[in-house]
Amino acid sequence: MLQLTRTMVHSDKLVELESETYSALGLYDSGRGNSQTPRVLSLLSSILERSIQKNESSLKASRKQDVVTIFHGCRAPSMSIRQYIERIFKYSSCSPSCLVMAYVYMDRFLQRMEASLTSLIAHRLLITSIMVAAKFIDDDCYNNAYYAKVGGVSTAEMNKLEMKFLFILDFKLHVTTEDFRKYCLQLEKEAAGVHRTVRLNQAYRPEKGGPNKGKTFTTSYSFRGK
Repeated sequence: MLQLTRTMVHSDKLVELESETYSALGLYDSGRGNSQTPRVLSLLSSILERSIQKNESSLKASRKQDVVTIFHGCRAPSMSIRQYIERIFKYSSCSPSCLVMAYVYMDRFLQRMEASLTSLIAHRLLITSIMVAAKFIDDDCYNNAYYAKVGGVSTAEMNKLEMKFLFILDFKLHVTTEDFRKYCLQLEKEAAGVHRTVRLNQAYRPEKGGPNKGKTFTTSYSFRGK
């Protein structure tokens, strides 16, 4: 009985901790109609930008060639990662949780491809992973043509990126509660200034479509493929 009581207390504390973490990241806020930027956006941007910087420095120092994928471009886009995620979040109105899911998917993709997150791959990987996450967990989302316009690629390329992405992940898009919590904690550590090497730092390792809602754009953005 005592053990059961301890387990229940531990469980309650864990739920409370999760609730506080999710609230701090802004995951309880709805993306649609919400003018505030969730904290998870800035933290994810920071982690990705730092990972890109570390990976590119490591690859340059080692003079190693990175794995080239369909997501790679000829040159790095002029738009920063932070600006790009803000643009996607603004125009897609995806839920904040989609950003965490996209973070998980990107990590899985890079591990399976044994590739590094660099400025040549990050933008296409972001728009694809966020779109896939929105289709998987949001009640409704925009179609590929809309996301292509938001991301600065053609609809044909968006379709190809999505299919390649899904096949690499073996169409396994489910994320357990434990994994979701783990990635949220990584984001929280970013906020606390604890810079751990996460899986997205690959250079340090060996070796459903929704309707187009007809939104208008105040900015335009595009980048060339490889």
